[in-house]
Amino acid sequence: MFDLDGVVYLGSTPLPGASATIATLNDLGWQILFATNNSTKTPESIVEVLEHRASISVPPSTIVTCGMATISYLRDLGVESALVVGSHQLKDTVRRGQISVVENAGVDAVVVGLERSLTQSTIDGAVRALNNGAAFVATNTDASFPTPSGLVPGAGATVTAIADAAQKPFVVCGKPEEPMVRLVSLKLDSDNVWMVGDRLETDIAFAKRGGWRSVLTLSGVTSADTAAAHAMEPDYIIESIAELPHILTSASKSSVDEG
Repeated sequence: MFDLDGVVYLGSTPLPGASATIATLNDLGWQILFATNNSTKTPESIVEVLEHRASISVPPSTIVTCGMATISYLRDLGVESALVVGSHQLKDTVRRGQISVVENAGVDAVVVGLERSLTQSTIDGAVRALNNGAAFVATNTDASFPTPSGLVPGAGATVTAIADAAQKPFVVCGKPEEPMVRLVSLKLDSDNVWMVGDRLETDIAFAKRGGWRSVLTLSGVTSADTAAAHAMEPDYIIESIAELPHILTSASKSSVDEG
């Protein structure tokens, strides 16, 4: 199971070895999933991005997004209408869940993801809905995400702006929280699960919450120094996912030898 930004690609550029690694793991019989906290894309659009950026061809069924986890949570909550602060694709995801997307304060929930054009008017509208009793649901709280030119603000910045203004608590649905764990678990064909990501507080914490092995790649937001000083310890640390087939092969051999 792979994160995307900072693991498979960085901006529009594929990371070295990404395509070859996925091909090798497919040849070895591994089930491949992609679990992302990117709320701005649907599974179908991520499939296109993987093909275009990294020459990786996968079906939409292999993609799990924090937006999908959010829909699952909203359904369990009985939400019928939502004010959505985020991309048009997040709004499409909410509509796919048979939840009306409306722009007024009389809604069941306020759903917040990454909003690259956040305005005072948007914050005002979200706060009014929250003060009117709407549930406060965040797709994720990643403070930033990696690009070739450095880190840029993530959905967490949008969530924080609204939370600070409203002084209301919120529920998080993406990695590493339980709604995302539940959604991914429904797709797993094995209990030998590995999560590969570039962020300790989301990807590695996600793996630990799910009871899976964790691999931190240093190709995204986390440096070796940060990893060494952090309380969250992954099972493995690699420079890029190009090293992953060797790690998996070595781990499998060790398991056989110990058996």
